[in-house]
Amino acid sequence: MLKRPLLGLLAALSLTLVGCALSPQQLSPQPKLTGPLTPVGQGQPVVVRVADGRPSPVLGTRGGIYAETSAISVQSQDLLPRLQAEAEAAVRLLGFTPSPNAYNAPQLTLTLADLKYQSPKEGVYVTEATISASFRVDVQNSTRRYSGKYGASLNQRFGTAPNQQTNTKLVTDVLSDALTRAFKDPTIGQLLAQ
Repeated sequence: MLKRPLLGLLAALSLTLVGCALSPQQLSPQPKLTGPLTPVGQGQPVVVRVADGRPSPVLGTRGGIYAETSAISVQSQDLLPRLQAEAEAAVRLLGFTPSPNAYNAPQLTLTLADLKYQSPKEGVYVTEATISASFRVDVQNSTRRYSGKYGASLNQRFGTAPNQQTNTKLVTDVLSDALTRAFKDPTIGQLLAQ
């Protein structure tokens, strides 16, 4: 007689665990510039800064029944060094020399304005996600200033809930796309070169 209640309890417990299976994910994306940039500089020094302008490290949730327990986040300290390296690489490809303390040099500030991960709120299963990112680039050269916003997004469908590795790749791809769009803006190079 004891076996039936125990089996019922185990079945209920396993269903509960399956419903809670989407645990939080801490991602460490590695965005990278893709595609060539047109060099316009002559090796002039440029001060390059990066910043995180997001209100929170949380991108969103993975959805499912218990969406509030399945947050996806990217910490500033994991992402900013990578963005700094890529922004400096972009400035070099544009023909300039990144110089952290150059006096009176043009300044370029790359700010991560937004990074989102959205899954459908309804339903038990995670079947798709929309990932979006946007950067703001502020350039100052003497009295001239320029500010531009650049974004990218991706809608991905899944057969099963995406694991941390899959989500890291998706977020990396979107960040890389937005970053590349920013530095392909010819106005940035032109203003730095003046």
